[in-house]
Amino acid sequence: MKRPNILGLLGLTLLLTACADKGESTLSRGADPTLPEPKRGLLPDMKIAEPVAWGNEKPTVPKGYTITAIATDLKIPRQSLVLPNGDILVAEGRGGNAPKLKPKDVIAGYIKAKGNTKVEGGDRLTLLRDTDGDGQYETRTVFAENLNAPYGLAFANNKLYVANQDELVSFDYQENQTKASGPPTSIAKLPAEINHHWTKALTVSPDGRYLYVGIGSNSNIGERGMEVELDRALVWQIDAATGAHKPYATGLRNPTALAIHPDTGQLWAVVNERDELGPDLVPDYLTSVREGAFYGWPYSYWGNNVDTRVKPQDPKKVAAAVKPDYSLGSHVAALGLDFSVPAMGAAFAGGAFVGEHGSWNRANPVGYKVIFVPFNNGRPAGEPIDFVTGFRDANGKTRGRPVGVTVDPRGALIVADDLANIVWRVAPAR
Repeated sequence: MKRPNILGLLGLTLLLTACADKGESTLSRGADPTLPEPKRGLLPDMKIAEPVAWGNEKPTVPKGYTITAIATDLKIPRQSLVLPNGDILVAEGRGGNAPKLKPKDVIAGYIKAKGNTKVEGGDRLTLLRDTDGDGQYETRTVFAENLNAPYGLAFANNKLYVANQDELVSFDYQENQTKASGPPTSIAKLPAEINHHWTKALTVSPDGRYLYVGIGSNSNIGERGMEVELDRALVWQIDAATGAHKPYATGLRNPTALAIHPDTGQLWAVVNERDELGPDLVPDYLTSVREGAFYGWPYSYWGNNVDTRVKPQDPKKVAAAVKPDYSLGSHVAALGLDFSVPAMGAAFAGGAFVGEHGSWNRANPVGYKVIFVPFNNGRPAGEPIDFVTGFRDANGKTRGRPVGVTVDPRGALIVADDLANIVWRVAPAR
């Protein structure tokens, strides 16, 4: 497509978004969200982000908490992992290679790129160490490099597990080492052709036997053909010892982060849902992931709400679709998930932290923050609470975009910011 056509369509897009949604006030969150009628137009609402440096500013946290940048000038930090000795590993990289199908895809790519860092992805793991326990991470080393868009991280069985965009690998690990002792060992190849959604989320079962990998779809609603969606839009269960794998749950459009509830052992995920049904459809969500369950994609959303754009339909699949547990609101782009611990303070002790990367397809953006979802008896209970905000200000300036969130059991939340290329640490004031 020639550049003048792109710019013309972009101008039309901006005109169409001038009188669009009211942002945060329109979000419907919780276990029983209000779903409006689908709203389709020539192009979806889009909003160009305006990145600026943090300078002397920093994100806002609740009273009684502090926030510190513990690593800067990284190369696109995505997810992090706190090791048993307190060291932090950070996965850095950028993946994906899906070709554009429509003029809309070209425009969306332009919009998204304006809100992303211009730094080249590191394709590495960086290790951070706080040598004296003061919350400052004085030691920083490259633990492993020459990886392929690493994203998901997990630790068990004296091994570090890394989900690259094309392969699940492991490194042998001895406590206090600062660099991998050798190349990684392959556990299982992961679906990587096209890679419209390239991120591979990862967590491990409490006994270390199974690894769970989230694999996103290759399209919005199957428009590339369902043959390219084989082993997509699902969670794999992988035997850590043999690499044998099977679908654990399906119909999850893009499961971007996985975590095990510490009390129940239940697998949970945050999922990015489909686009182009309006600013208030379809809710991204937090849900328990049940073995054998089907969650609707692409045929339906939020249970059995049929997406009439998908042809042919599958009524049996729609009837079997499981409704997610908790709406996070449409297009917030949740990319991080971890469960809290008592050391995070009484107000935030029982529940899940969720990193919301932020929307690109609403006139008034949403997300761009870390929220806390309270839990009771192993289930979400109540309204979400803002925990880390200020990544995007009232004037539309975007200083950061949160991705992975990881709870340090000693009492801190580690937040990866892939726009500013910073890792933040939020902790109760001591």
